[in-house]
Amino acid sequence: MSEPKIAGAKPVVLDLKPGTYWWCACGRSQNQPFCDGSHQGNDFAPVQFKVDIAGRSALCMCKRTGDQPRCDGSHSKL
Repeated sequence: MSEPKIAGAKPVVLDLKPGTYWWCACGRSQNQPFCDGSHQGNDFAPVQFKVDIAGRSALCMCKRTGDQPRCDGSHSKL
């Protein structure tokens, strides 16, 4: 499996409302950090996640997190 494209060197912190979201795992989406279908034809698939309570979330942009889609600090090792 190939490496995902790094979409950013730091997480993006967003205020998310309750709902279902699709996080871009390949790094190719033009709608980062969310999927826009750009993964078609590669080894990656978006990651579905749910937000139950509105609030801030730090979403991974380097695409190396071990806690998809949330940032786990992996960007500091790039």
